[in-house]
Amino acid sequence: MPPPTQYTPLPPPAHDPDAPDDDTDPEDEATYTDEASNPVARTSIERRHYDRDTMEQEDEAERLLRSASSKPKRKRKRIREMKMEEGGQGSDSGSSAGSTSGSEVDLSRLGDGRARRGMKSWRRRAAFLGLYATIMAAFLGLLYGAYKATKDHNRVRTKYRPQVISNGTSLFAPTTILLSLDGFRADFLHRNLTPTLNAFIREGVSPKYMLPSFPSVTFPNHFTLVTGLYPESHGIVGNTFWDPALQRLFHYTDAARSMQPEWWNAEPIWETAELAGVRTAIHMWPGSEAHIGAVEPMYVDKYNANEELQRKVDRILGWLDLSSHLDQPNATDSGIRPQLIAAYVPNVDADGHKYGPNSTEIRGTIADVDRMLSEIFTGIASRNLTSIVNVVVVSDHGMATTDTARLIQLEDLLDTKLIEHIDGWPLYGLRPHDTSEEHLASLHETLIAASLTPEHKGKFTVHLRSDMPARFHFSNNPRIAPLWLIPTTGYAIVTHKEMDVALAQAGGLVYHPRGLHGYDHEHPLMRAIFVARGPAFPHEAGSEVKVFQNTEVYGIICDSLGIAHGKIGNNGTLSLPFKTIGLHEGSGGPGQNLDDETGEVLESDRIIPAIAPFPIFSSLPPLEIAGTAAIVSTKTDVVWTTNAQGSLVTARPGAGGESANDAEKGDEDGFEQNLNYKLGWLDWFKGKVEGAKDWVKGVFHKGGEEEKTGEGNGSKKS
Repeated sequence: MPPPTQYTPLPPPAHDPDAPDDDTDPEDEATYTDEASNPVARTSIERRHYDRDTMEQEDEAERLLRSASSKPKRKRKRIREMKMEEGGQGSDSGSSAGSTSGSEVDLSRLGDGRARRGMKSWRRRAAFLGLYATIMAAFLGLLYGAYKATKDHNRVRTKYRPQVISNGTSLFAPTTILLSLDGFRADFLHRNLTPTLNAFIREGVSPKYMLPSFPSVTFPNHFTLVTGLYPESHGIVGNTFWDPALQRLFHYTDAARSMQPEWWNAEPIWETAELAGVRTAIHMWPGSEAHIGAVEPMYVDKYNANEELQRKVDRILGWLDLSSHLDQPNATDSGIRPQLIAAYVPNVDADGHKYGPNSTEIRGTIADVDRMLSEIFTGIASRNLTSIVNVVVVSDHGMATTDTARLIQLEDLLDTKLIEHIDGWPLYGLRPHDTSEEHLASLHETLIAASLTPEHKGKFTVHLRSDMPARFHFSNNPRIAPLWLIPTTGYAIVTHKEMDVALAQAGGLVYHPRGLHGYDHEHPLMRAIFVARGPAFPHEAGSEVKVFQNTEVYGIICDSLGIAHGKIGNNGTLSLPFKTIGLHEGSGGPGQNLDDETGEVLESDRIIPAIAPFPIFSSLPPLEIAGTAAIVSTKTDVVWTTNAQGSLVTARPGAGGESANDAEKGDEDGFEQNLNYKLGWLDWFKGKVEGAKDWVKGVFHKGGEEEKTGEGNGSKKS
């Protein structure tokens, strides 16, 4: 085979600007020449080599461009530029100098492009982060709002607006029944004697208990319930007291004296309602017979200590059966249905005084009153009024057991000849003949010294009217005596005329009454109840509200009727609808289960023994107390103790034993701040967190769906 001919490529022909344009690629028309410079056609092998070299160059250029930019348009532009550079390698423009200059330009362009792309990329990231932050903030705001709504799932946030409702046969304007069970202690709910009342609690809304006002006796507290004022403000400062201005004695069992309007210095709920055009019916409520104010109730039933419970049932239901002024606009007042019915039930208090709060007799009385409530509720249901008529059940105070071993002889403390009047009972307000500051100070020092003796330590405290604990709200009225003896809960003060304490204790005599109240209104044994149900209380069944004082009841009743509060104002702060804090635990109802016979606190069916026998809870003679005795409540984190002087002390675990007197000075709301009569904040917070968890689960698992006396006429009771 002859040796292959040597070929050299011919330079591309000069471009003729006048030649016609065609689509022929100059590379395809390239030819080779032999040694004689004669053009020779390329072989197929040579064409393949040429094509391969060209493709490799193009691939390399494409790889470089891809690393610099991902835009196809720029890639195609760069490839075309490289092809043009290849085509001009044989000309002057393809010199090394020109090549170097082109590379520098390309690198400069590449750098500028990268800088621009980096700036655009940073802007895109910043815009994305801003959008993401906005979305997250909006989501968190929505989540927080939903959590708040979940936390308040059983609260009604809109203002309650009473409506006229039909039960199918008659139109009912806003109607409220207020029932007072005198002497019904809050822990009576735990004795398995009150199925009706406990079911009522599970259907309605209530605090764990309601605090009475000081002093915790019947007449002051019943007037507080219907005025919203502390006793120092409404003027009924005790069941018995002397008025230095009138120079007369108020005594609750003597209607000729007590049922005079000058004693009652406030506007009761029935006057507020009547002035607003709301008709009222008052059944035996203390003070309702005193002709108070500018208008009187449409219906008033006088006090009858011997009235049967069935008569109360018939009376209340009979009022509900009267015609409405909405149905019969021309009906006479005597036949118009009242919108406010307030009824007083003295039975539990009367038998608590007579037999004691832990007697067999009182158990029967509690059960009888519960059956009375059952008949009232059944009558309401049979009239199709359960969701139309508001029912509020309250009590005025609790009750403590007395004992001969817990008596204090007044004559052992001071010379009683120095005293002109004694107000109140079992607490004693002393009005000396000499009312000068020097004489009062001398008597005060004498009584303080007596309270510190071993014989009397821990049995009573001594107060001037001017240094009463602020939480008592019991100083701003001249009807309040200038000097007071306040016995420790369960103790009683007696004069020789009433009983010789030494002889009674030696002879084993029984002291009467067997049950007493009137002590520190914040003591557990003085706790009262409040339970409500009806259209004004549209909360989840069994809802719980914070503990409050009975100064709130007046405003609550006004709100339930849709009427404005009275012209003189009141000491209440609550308004409807309630802000609830969850549901009551268990089925036993609210409150703390106390046993003042054994000295133990019973709560949630668990017995928490006292650190030492605390005599105020026992019917047995008190033991000698060395150091400090305490009753601990696991729910309220409050410890009730006696200090070195025998004063009742409240302290939280881990806190110093600050006396109630010192702790409460200057505190207008001491029952909340200093005694912590609320759910422990930790328990509350845990419950709310669990509620939030449930809500979040629901959102993600359900596609975001949201879901008048009653103390016994002629007998010395309080």
